[in-house]
Amino acid sequence: QKRKERTKEPEVSCCYKYLMFSYNIIFWLAGVAFIAVGFWAWSEKGVLLDLAQVTRLRGFDPVWLVLVVGGVTFILGFAGCVGALRENVCLLKFFSGVIGLIFFLELTAAVLAVVFQSQVREWLNDFFLENIKGYRDDIDLQNLIDSLQRMNYCCGAQDPNDWDLNVYFSCNGTHRSREKCGVPFSCCVTDPADSVVNTQCGYDVRNRPMRDWSSHIHVKGCISALEDWLPRNLYTVAIVFIVISLLQMVGIYLARTLISDIQKVKFNY
Repeated sequence: QKRKERTKEPEVSCCYKYLMFSYNIIFWLAGVAFIAVGFWAWSEKGVLLDLAQVTRLRGFDPVWLVLVVGGVTFILGFAGCVGALRENVCLLKFFSGVIGLIFFLELTAAVLAVVFQSQVREWLNDFFLENIKGYRDDIDLQNLIDSLQRMNYCCGAQDPNDWDLNVYFSCNGTHRSREKCGVPFSCCVTDPADSVVNTQCGYDVRNRPMRDWSSHIHVKGCISALEDWLPRNLYTVAIVFIVISLLQMVGIYLARTLISDIQKVKFNY
């Protein structure tokens, strides 16, 4: 007696479905956290009560970067989670398409940065100088510049005299700022044994002869410091880029696999 062989009907893999959900729930929660931190930072600065403050800032507000990253991460995580649970092909295609676009933009930016090094250097220099002008206007921008100068042992874009662009530190004019002809404390050469940061260490430094500056402040510009930092940390940068790329590829693979399974099931019906 012959038995009819029954072909196995296609079905959506539960393994891939819940892997996709787990993958995206982490990013969705991370996006929520970024957005919450961004709005908290704005509330601390009073921006939420007066939105016009955003347009009055002369330099770059780091909170914008936090909010943009948080918003994109939240939208992608939400689309991936709902798309996986509801087996929604449109959301999954949106997720994989945006991830693919982000990967392409990252790769393009890396190639352009290598090919047009001089233009990138000029752009970074102009960007840094513009933000020196707004150093005292925004606490987040101030902390960002201080962190950059302290970690790279540098001062200004090209040299400490770049701080003449800031109205508080400028040696020019008749203003009576106590910081006149000085630099921020993050430019100072510090003693590792000091447990308390001397925030007044940069006062009047540029009133002294230039030959004496190096004993009190870092005289190297931050653009040159960043150029020196990259070759020393090339392997670290490459590993970070590879890990991020692999995470993106895993997300695209999971999404495309789910889309394929869902379409097979629909076609069978």
